[in-house]
Amino acid sequence: MRKKFIPLALCAMFLALCKPTVGQQTKKIARIGFLTAISASSISARMEAFRRGLHDLGYVEGKNIVIDYRYSDGTTDSLSASAAELVRAKVDVIVTAGASATDRAKQATSTIPIVMAQDSDPVATGAVASLARPGGNISGLSTFAPAIAGKRLELLKEVVPKLSHVAVFGSTNPVNALALKEIESVAKALALKVQTLDILGPKDIETAFRAAGKEHAGAVLVLVSAVSLSQRPQIL
Repeated sequence: MRKKFIPLALCAMFLALCKPTVGQQTKKIARIGFLTAISASSISARMEAFRRGLHDLGYVEGKNIVIDYRYSDGTTDSLSASAAELVRAKVDVIVTAGASATDRAKQATSTIPIVMAQDSDPVATGAVASLARPGGNISGLSTFAPAIAGKRLELLKEVVPKLSHVAVFGSTNPVNALALKEIESVAKALALKVQTLDILGPKDIETAFRAAGKEHAGAVLVLVSAVSLSQRPQIL
């Protein structure tokens, strides 16, 4: 899926950058804004693939494009301010990684094209009207993470057949709320007790593990969020 994801996202962004020209004009250096709540180190490999894909399309950073990066290091606290900064910088397109980033970018502008990537369910969160006809100024891709959350629980039960109690680590973002509904539905069918624990920052991880241990959870299911992605080494 990842092999398909990068080219599709790049094509969507390429179309957003293309504007009709009349006569001979000086080539403009396109300015791309990149917005995410995830730390730079957590997605370094994906960013390298992003730049490589741009290069393959003829866009070279520092030559005919400038990329204005805005990371939030595992929290959503500064996303709104970062989105506003990109709008003030008059970028030609904003690329968002994650539902929270897409939401803040949408709030910041209704005219600058937004290309979403890694969004779990943009229809359910209200980012777009539909996948076929997104409408507005947003286009991109969905990873459908909520739909597979229940399947992940089923696989966990297969790995630990005697499992009766599972702790779910997540956060209060809209996507995780959708995933949790799916998990609760599957848990009921499998006769599993679900303990939901919020991790809103790095300091919450150890607290969540202690709470899960106190309730004798047999396994932990970690939902995707800016915190869980940025703090993977600590969680492991």
